[in-house]
Amino acid sequence: MADALFPVGGRQRRRVNTEVISTAEQSIPAQIGAVLFRHRGWLPLLFLGIPLVMPGTTSPFRWEIGLALIVIGEAVRLAGVAAAGTVTRRRSRNVQRLVTYGIFAWTRNPLYIGNFLIWMGFVTISGVLWFLPIAVLLFALEYELIVRYEEGVLESIFGREYLDYKNETPRWILRPPRGERPVGEYHWGEALKSEISTFLQYAVLILAFWIKSQVVEGNAQVGAIGFFKRF
Repeated sequence: MADALFPVGGRQRRRVNTEVISTAEQSIPAQIGAVLFRHRGWLPLLFLGIPLVMPGTTSPFRWEIGLALIVIGEAVRLAGVAAAGTVTRRRSRNVQRLVTYGIFAWTRNPLYIGNFLIWMGFVTISGVLWFLPIAVLLFALEYELIVRYEEGVLESIFGREYLDYKNETPRWILRPPRGERPVGEYHWGEALKSEISTFLQYAVLILAFWIKSQVVEGNAQVGAIGFFKRF
């Protein structure tokens, strides 16, 4: 899954100063985050390899919870991509615009939050619940380091404008914006189109976990088909 993690796109603001590198961007956590940022598209797949190959006990209820987390997470992702645009899939630090409206007025990292919920949903579906707290810690560490890098880059580029936004908007929780809400354009069609490859990956992973539940665990009524038979 290609993550749209740079909170860019939104207000039409020119870059302030691309020559100045902020102290935050030069910090060791940010430098580690820069490496993770460049490889963020495939790193989660390594984590999912464990619940795919390790034995677990799943059930229709766990599928319900897992699919609900995936749907909620993808809704958060879509809201972020619709506001910021598909430029958020880039791997470079060449950021042209700062977004502060829509879901970005609620949290600075909606796409990371969405991704986190999605991957926790897949771990829940797998039934390998002992891996769930490990996955939480791994994703928390990865995203924290990547965000340190991104915040340093945005501080380098936008300076005080980004710092004001950072001080007003939570990093990891959703909180209604205070005062007047900024407005901007949404591109839902473009967002949906850009997520097609992501949807295909969801389908492949769901099929893989269902096959695992049938072949490895031998539960005929467990998994996606068993889940949908209930309706």
